[in-house]
Amino acid sequence: MPAPMSRIGVGLILTRGAGEILLGYRIKAGETPCWCMPGGHVEPNETFAAAARRELHEETGILTEANIEISAFLHQLNPECTAITVAAQLHLQDPPIPRVTEPEVFDQWRWFPRDALPRPLFPASAALLAQAAGQPLPDDWHAYGLR
Repeated sequence: MPAPMSRIGVGLILTRGAGEILLGYRIKAGETPCWCMPGGHVEPNETFAAAARRELHEETGILTEANIEISAFLHQLNPECTAITVAAQLHLQDPPIPRVTEPEVFDQWRWFPRDALPRPLFPASAALLAQAAGQPLPDDWHAYGLR
């Protein structure tokens, strides 16, 4: 029997101007296409904020030194894998235009008003956005807030 897996990731809720959220259309092979915020796995010796900053740059070409706030830990209750996704938040009043830098993963990046988010959302993105909005989490997710 294989050992249970663990996964630690970070998702960045990047907002601009009046609060629009940046989402990418994820087209990764073997997965159902969906909308996803910038994010990914946390590397060894990397803080959550540093991982969010790195993933933002790798996926969108946006490079910033602005302060990234860590707001919650979300636990996906899954018997095959212990999955923790950290909610990171960053607001840039006038951010650079995001680029598709990983065309094998993302087709496009777009800004959406908080009340008009596209569907379907990547599961971790759906959970992080629900938690940030104070809404019920999707089934099999539990949030641990830091505030």
